[in-house]
Amino acid sequence: MTVIGFLHTSPVHGPTFDDLVRGHGPQATTVAVVDETLLAEARLSGPDSEIVRSGVNVAIDQLNEAGADIIICTCSTIAGRAEAEGAKRSVEVVRVDRPMAERAVAIGPRISVMAALESTIKPTNDLLDEVAKQQSANPTVTTHICHEAWSHFEDGDLDTYWAVVAADCDRVAASSDVVVLAQASMAGAADLCTTDVPVLSSPTLAVQAALRR
Repeated sequence: MTVIGFLHTSPVHGPTFDDLVRGHGPQATTVAVVDETLLAEARLSGPDSEIVRSGVNVAIDQLNEAGADIIICTCSTIAGRAEAEGAKRSVEVVRVDRPMAERAVAIGPRISVMAALESTIKPTNDLLDEVAKQQSANPTVTTHICHEAWSHFEDGDLDTYWAVVAADCDRVAASSDVVVLAQASMAGAADLCTTDVPVLSSPTLAVQAALRR
């Protein structure tokens, strides 16, 4: 049986990803490490800080010891760091937003990135640039921060969080070919959007990619 390990920076992600694995890979099981301090530190000092690097490596070790065959880092802010640290150690780490970025660039060329945290913008834009080069594409990427959204997430009010994000997505969709929800926590907003423009979220695409591997 395949064991998928998850590195979360919020406990809210656990049920979402466990349900996705059960739905898409009934022969797979999950293990998880939740470390909320990693996101807090990344927001303070950046995802390349030594504290984040060390914490990510500790989490990878814990997931390996728990039997994970592949690891998904579900936090977009530190996912690139987790992917890089895994590669150094020959551990397969899937950054949650890579499959979504690949899909978005293929749809392009006008990509709108929607984020609730400013710390997510640079890692997401860097990833889109990397993927665009791999696909020999030249998309125009615009970024938008839902400044009013994150406080609702921190309060545990996901319905309001998603509603605020969805409203912002609908607002920018008219000038976009695809809208990217930069954080896994935003996935619930996709179903609330009224636009006909594709609105991509990362959790399902990431789990499907991990199971294919």
